Amino acid sequence: MERPQPVSLSEAFRFWLKLGFISFGGPAGQIAIMHQELVERRRWISERRFLHALNYCMLLPGPEAQQLATYLGWLMHRTRGGVIAGLLFILPSLFLLILLSWIYVRYGQVPEVAGVLYGIKPAVTAIVLFAAYRIGSRALKNTILWALAALAFLAIFVLDMPFPLIVLAAAVLGAIGGRIMPQKFVVGGHTAAKHSFGPALIDDDTPIPDHVRFCWTRLLKIIAAGLVLWSSVMGLLCWQHGWNATMTQIGWFFTKAALLTFGGAYAVLPYVYQGAVEYFQWLSATQMIDGLALGETTPGPLIMIVAFVGFLGGWNQLPFGSESALMAGVIAAIVATYFTFLPSFLFILAGGPLVESTHGNLKFTAPLSGITAAVVGVILNLAIFFAWHVFWPQGFAGHFDAVSALIGACALLALARYKTGVIPVIAACGATGLLLLFLRPWLAGQGILI
Repeated sequence: MERPQPVSLSEAFRFWLKLGFISFGGPAGQIAIMHQELVERRRWISERRFLHALNYCMLLPGPEAQQLATYLGWLMHRTRGGVIAGLLFILPSLFLLILLSWIYVRYGQVPEVAGVLYGIKPAVTAIVLFAAYRIGSRALKNTILWALAALAFLAIFVLDMPFPLIVLAAAVLGAIGGRIMPQKFVVGGHTAAKHSFGPALIDDDTPIPDHVRFCWTRLLKIIAAGLVLWSSVMGLLCWQHGWNATMTQIGWFFTKAALLTFGGAYAVLPYVYQGAVEYFQWLSATQMIDGLALGETTPGPLIMIVAFVGFLGGWNQLPFGSESALMAGVIAAIVATYFTFLPSFLFILAGGPLVESTHGNLKFTAPLSGITAAVVGVILNLAIFFAWHVFWPQGFAGHFDAVSALIGACALLALARYKTGVIPVIAACGATGLLLLFLRPWLAGQGILI
């Protein structure tokens, strides 16, 4: 099998744009899509290099799937490639969520939309479950890493431990394990994939290009650029609105959310709920739940719910229905998105050269292998959380939604057995939900509740 031809920036641009529109299924599903496209089908990068980059992204605060896209774009086409990949991963969902947010606040709940969401939610659950299985089957190559994943699952599911503490404990255990039994942390985890899909454009033994090598001057330039990008926009907001204004506080709040929360969108959601709903009261609890449903069913990272929160934060400050309210909502959504994702770009562009210099060094890879094993356990917990809320919408005390469970089972069968793509599964389940909406009177007569 021949090595793929070099990829031009325009070809990469088209792929990252496509990815921005098809990246459904939350972080696990999005990572699985990138693996299937870039490692298995196109062979732009080897599995070992892909999983090593994933290790680093999972260690960072912020959306790991978007950071992984930025990392891979940077690896192939320098800084501009990383910026293009990262931006195209989020821009389609930003525009779509702004549109859906406006429809939501302007026209309220539409039965047809509720029907489509009813079908899509179990499909998203199946996508996350299947992606968790795929990632786990590649990351957990021995009993030690399986045990770490199980401990992480019990820590978050039973003990409700915070994600940063789980990550720290896994890194420490990985570092200790790398010294005591190094072979267990070389053959397992995301740092040493055994499966090969043929020679890749960026392979295990590909020489390191100049832009991937660590350089203090380049690092300082990136840090300086990041500080300028953050302080200039924050300064403009303070000058225009004042520190205590909603726009400025949205920027500051989501800066803290981007820096202080680990574990991707699911870990940041409780923080956003506490601040946006309970403290600032930018939106109600019901609106927050509806926004989460929109985020689950649109492409892009689930953390894009910040655009919905920002939109309602701007909209609710002005009289309902005014043109100023719409403009305020759009600007607030963009501000929330900007301050949420800016640190993600800086983490990748500043830390990428350091990470690339460690992919053959057990001293660094053993802790990351431990972290990856723990993250698999956390993803499993999130998949169970999804299934619980979708199949038991009123909790275990309420009725079991057998119709929703059947849709989820069919979606999982299509993904696992027939290798159906994510988009056809989402479309088919959404259409099923819409059909059930029109059949609801007849189903109710048969004693079937949906």
